[in-house]
Amino acid sequence: MALLDDNFLLENETAKKLFNDYAKDMPIIDFHCHLNPEEIYENKNYPNITRVWLNEGTYGDHYKWRLMRANGVPEELITGDGDEYQKFLAWADTIEHSYGNPLYEWTHLELKRFFHIDDVFTKKTAPAIWKKTNEMLQTDAFKPRNLIKNMNVKAVCTTDDPASDLKYHKLLKQDEAENGFKTLPAMRPDKLIQIDRDGFNDYLGQLSDVSGVKINSFKDIISALEQRFQYFNDMGGRLSDHSLLTYHFAEASDSELDAIVEKGRKNEELSAHEIDQYLTMLLENLMHLNTKFNWTMQFHINSIRDLNRPMFAKLGPDTGYDAIGTQPDIVANIQKLYTKMRDTNDIPKSIFYSLNPNDWMQLATLMGCFQDGGGKQRLQLGAGWWFNDTAEGMNEQLRIFAQQSLLPNFVGMLTDSRSFLSYPRHEYFRRVLCNFFGKLAETGRVPDDEASLGKIVQDISYNNAHDYFGFFD
Repeated sequence: MALLDDNFLLENETAKKLFNDYAKDMPIIDFHCHLNPEEIYENKNYPNITRVWLNEGTYGDHYKWRLMRANGVPEELITGDGDEYQKFLAWADTIEHSYGNPLYEWTHLELKRFFHIDDVFTKKTAPAIWKKTNEMLQTDAFKPRNLIKNMNVKAVCTTDDPASDLKYHKLLKQDEAENGFKTLPAMRPDKLIQIDRDGFNDYLGQLSDVSGVKINSFKDIISALEQRFQYFNDMGGRLSDHSLLTYHFAEASDSELDAIVEKGRKNEELSAHEIDQYLTMLLENLMHLNTKFNWTMQFHINSIRDLNRPMFAKLGPDTGYDAIGTQPDIVANIQKLYTKMRDTNDIPKSIFYSLNPNDWMQLATLMGCFQDGGGKQRLQLGAGWWFNDTAEGMNEQLRIFAQQSLLPNFVGMLTDSRSFLSYPRHEYFRRVLCNFFGKLAETGRVPDDEASLGKIVQDISYNNAHDYFGFFD
């Protein structure tokens, strides 16, 4: 079998038919990514493949950076100012040692789908691949907007701070018809959540300025947030995203909250309980706002960030020094939050992702307790995230979703990526998905009905997301 041939990951005839005849050519909705809307708007050619594939300063693909460090590559050739061709060769050498890692498959899939290169990527083939890819990157087809359009992407949701003016979303909105896809904001209030970080007071100043709400209390924060929800909503935003590294449910009175906010503004030390009180009450209000605006609220939970302190001090966040979290009762605390909010009918459409797969079964059973708000599959177990973004991780997430809820209602895959070359990850997921249903059919567990199964994989690939999020209403 050739590397990544037409049937890779497809282990039976039903799976092959489902992928090639039904899932393969479906459009893409990338409802969670970290692409920069400014780069989409400016639409500049990349000077070489290192810039689009590996890094531009400390912005880039930290999945790859972790492997390069494991292969002994000096930081100068990862996030530093080393020669970009040498960085490319260092990545080729790393790939030669990455058999079994999903990045081996993703790398070759990107070479195939974007550059039509079928060669195995090695130090030996790297010079010719460098030449061919760089020539192609200078053409119009490889400008960011065309990279998106040519992969049949219909909507891209970026990750945006509530205080953002969404300048580039406004500009891109004017070009939607020409682009052939929507670029939509998704709200991620990390800086508002991180009350114990330096700069919290400055951030509240930014939020006050952009919202027009003078912030003197916790209730003022919520008033400012509601204004931002309206602004994002007017720009087509339909999702929020919330990173809960750890979480403990702990409610607070208005006076307690105001005192906690004041300590945060003064950068005074906050106890763990005070942080949990603030976060709980902020989340309760965010759930209310997501419900009010009919948005989808995403939770990314149980990760540990920036474990390597010297490298964090040198490079900052999102540079490859994070790991799976181990809070064993994090889902139990989210359960308390959802139980409380059901009393006031403030359960929004929700997607749960945990970096620790030990949480998946709990999350899937939690979902079943709060599906009674009307509409199809309001609560979802999100796709295998980050370290679980593998064939095996995807398959396990599909298995749990299917066994505990209704997998045919799943909204499917997202890239969660900073790279314009990541869209073949949707193909990768679709292959795993078709193989999952192919196995069920060929072992007699579901009807061997090609048309019925074909519709299901098409729905999970695109149709469900189209209907669930309301981007095109």
